[in-house]
Amino acid sequence: MAKLERTHLEIIRAVDEHGSLTAAAEKLHLTQSALSHTMRKLESQLDLAIWSRERRGLRLTQAGEYLLAVANRLVPQLDFAEERLRQFACGERGALRIGMECHPCYQWLLKIVSPYLAAWPAVDVDVKQKFQFGGIGALFGYEIDMLVTPDPLYKAGLQFVPVFDYEQVLVVGPRHPLLGAAYVQPAQLVDETLITYPVAVDRLDIYTQFLTPAGISPKRHKPIETTDIMLQMVASGRGVAALPRWLVEEYSDKLNVTPIKLGRKGVAKQIFLGFRETDAEVDYLRAFIELARAHRKQSG
Repeated sequence: MAKLERTHLEIIRAVDEHGSLTAAAEKLHLTQSALSHTMRKLESQLDLAIWSRERRGLRLTQAGEYLLAVANRLVPQLDFAEERLRQFACGERGALRIGMECHPCYQWLLKIVSPYLAAWPAVDVDVKQKFQFGGIGALFGYEIDMLVTPDPLYKAGLQFVPVFDYEQVLVVGPRHPLLGAAYVQPAQLVDETLITYPVAVDRLDIYTQFLTPAGISPKRHKPIETTDIMLQMVASGRGVAALPRWLVEEYSDKLNVTPIKLGRKGVAKQIFLGFRETDAEVDYLRAFIELARAHRKQSG
């Protein structure tokens, strides 16, 4: 019976990521012949093919697709365990890898990271923004240790703690007709250019909690990556935006923009910190949560 080894999992991940045996071999510091021999031996022992060889390259078989899924789940966990053991051996406390699942959360996070680093000098903090709107899988895959998100997805094995309350608002420039309004109704945005972060519509609160329930769509939807450019566009009359009130107020001194309530009751939101239940007793992770909670009380 074939014995599946970590090397097999790393090879199949590398080939999938880099697209060829040659590139995978270079990434893993192996010769292509050694890599090919390893996988041919596994296929022989299993009596099935991992890849089918085609003119354009390799294509995973059904067995290969299954093996890739196993590799994507297990290899990050093994890497994580090895790094933790290395830290223990060196007397280090560890690293807190934080995934961001919303653009404006980054500005909030900066307020927490600075005092945290001062209080925990033996712990490194790494912020990963590539996990925007894919953080749950990153938590389960041990690619991050904590997820910052306004939209928790409750799954077995995960915990989410609310740490910050905020209001989502409409942002208008100094000459906009809505300037001075107590609140805005969905129908008033039908002729507007709505500027948002480059996120799927079904993950944008101004759509899911304001426009879509009313059956309204703006005249144009313009995604912009950075908060500064977004608000400069609004200030120059190029459109309106939807952002947290606290973030707009931080920019209002240098840019002439104004927040307006979305609807009579407004749109209330929270920022949550998500983490694996198995890490709930890690002292430096708990400390970050408590610091975030303390900041919430001070802000309130």
